[in-house]
Amino acid sequence: MSLNVFIGGVGGQGLVLLTRVIGDACARTGIKIITGEMYGLSQRSGAVSVHMRIGDDVFSPLIPVGEADIMIALEAIESLRYIEYLKKDGIVLINKRIMHPPIETSKIVDSKNKIEYFALDQVLSRLNEWTSNIAIVDALKLAKESGNVRTENTVFLGCLSALKIFPIEDTQLKQSITDAVPKKTVEMNLKAFDLGRQYAYDSLCTKVACRK
Repeated sequence: MSLNVFIGGVGGQGLVLLTRVIGDACARTGIKIITGEMYGLSQRSGAVSVHMRIGDDVFSPLIPVGEADIMIALEAIESLRYIEYLKKDGIVLINKRIMHPPIETSKIVDSKNKIEYFALDQVLSRLNEWTSNIAIVDALKLAKESGNVRTENTVFLGCLSALKIFPIEDTQLKQSITDAVPKKTVEMNLKAFDLGRQYAYDSLCTKVACRK
């Protein structure tokens, strides 16, 4: 059996670190993992995506359309950009925060008509047509609670670790976090991980199976 995880976001949100931590944790436990990354214009807040395939029976780095078991959207609108990869009734971990692209802002500023930003409720309305297994994560709030606003990616890692279908134990993930992040931020990242994990138990785990 394999697990397909699709991660989407924008440049600067730490998708590279998130991928590195999960990959390292898999290596520690002897679990096979193959990833395919698209960083593109990441330094200009452009779209960033990661295909992550975990299990002995995967050979291609790219997830086939409609076969992602889990989608993690560190930026809410990005979930719609890649929704075709998510399987029917798949699991979505979506950030509450929206980072509107500059092109959208320019249209609103230049328009003489009343145009509003694309909102979270519009994103959720479209996602709900495909799956109800959605957890809205206020990752920025939890990151602030950890003491470091740049730990939103670690918050999502904590959420992911609570899911029963995710094959990596939290102890291995925490060790990989400790090794990957700057030493002065280890404690804050571990706190962000625990906050994300607890959030999953309080919300998403009422809909899908989680670890005990």
